[in-house]
Amino acid sequence: MEGKGKYDFPTETRYEGDMKDGMFHGKGTLYFPNGSKYDANWENGIAIDGKYTFADGLPYDEENWEYCDGYDRRFYTETCNGLKPAGRSQLTNRIPPRDIPEGCYDCGDGFYNPNTRVVEDYNHKFLRNADDDEHDWIVKTCRKGWDEYVGRPKTVGKA
Repeated sequence: MEGKGKYDFPTETRYEGDMKDGMFHGKGTLYFPNGSKYDANWENGIAIDGKYTFADGLPYDEENWEYCDGYDRRFYTETCNGLKPAGRSQLTNRIPPRDIPEGCYDCGDGFYNPNTRVVEDYNHKFLRNADDDEHDWIVKTCRKGWDEYVGRPKTVGKA
């Protein structure tokens, strides 16, 4: 492969750009199945410099990252479009949020089943097995596909 071209990976990731000797070489973009992309300058298949943009259009900036930090917890869509009225809290950056299968978690790039410890993409294709650290992080921080009663337990049978 030589010159401008496209290459489709089995993972549904697609490269479009310059190639030399069958490798990414020059300007090119990786398009990911989740809608994000990585624009980069490539040399012999290695990204020399690049810019990652999330599916919602938010560019990643390592040095000046201000999105969802300790001071401002708004989602990018809330930053762009404003906050929802009281009582209509936004739970994810996606509107409407995805329906999570019962017993699973939404871990950002797919659904996680804590019983099988498998992460599947949103089309239910295998992504990876979660190690202990990722399992613990998902269980502590990600949205669940079920409701839990929180608060004081109800008393039964006493008048």
